[in-house]
Amino acid sequence: MNRALPVVRLRVPTDEDAVAWHRAFDDPDVMEFHGGRSAELYVYEELTARQRRHDAERGFCLWTMVDEGGQVIGFTGAQPWPQDWGPTGEIEIGWRLGRAYWGRGYATVAAQMTLERLRAAGVTSVVAMVRPGNERSIAVTKRLGMELAETFPHPRFGEEALCFRLSLRDSHSE
Repeated sequence: MNRALPVVRLRVPTDEDAVAWHRAFDDPDVMEFHGGRSAELYVYEELTARQRRHDAERGFCLWTMVDEGGQVIGFTGAQPWPQDWGPTGEIEIGWRLGRAYWGRGYATVAAQMTLERLRAAGVTSVVAMVRPGNERSIAVTKRLGMELAETFPHPRFGEEALCFRLSLRDSHSE
């Protein structure tokens, strides 16, 4: 049975969104594949400021996800892979939702919107780095048409991080 897709809006993060992200992600379930603990508020303040710069400079960032009622529910978007291991030099797509919004299609709808914005910005391919066992994120990558391309040793978690890839080139124009 097909259910209606949720309405979600993406916006460049504001200063206030740092507080909303901190609140939404202050949950061990949400942080299970991101180190297990909630980050301090200043981490989100720095992250939202960095995303505003990315949007101004590149035309894309990690955007704040807002539901149909105007509630901040998480983020989705893309940015250059920030680590010195893994797919260096590539653009990573990602998402994170508050626990109350899982399983409703928000991440998939917002990530599809992100792919369209990335195409419009001239990005030709993306990666998604996912930890093994994160079945929800793996499912989103598959819904986006991404394929597991390779693995990288994760320096902090002693496991192979999964690297999914997707070409954003229009197959009709090649």
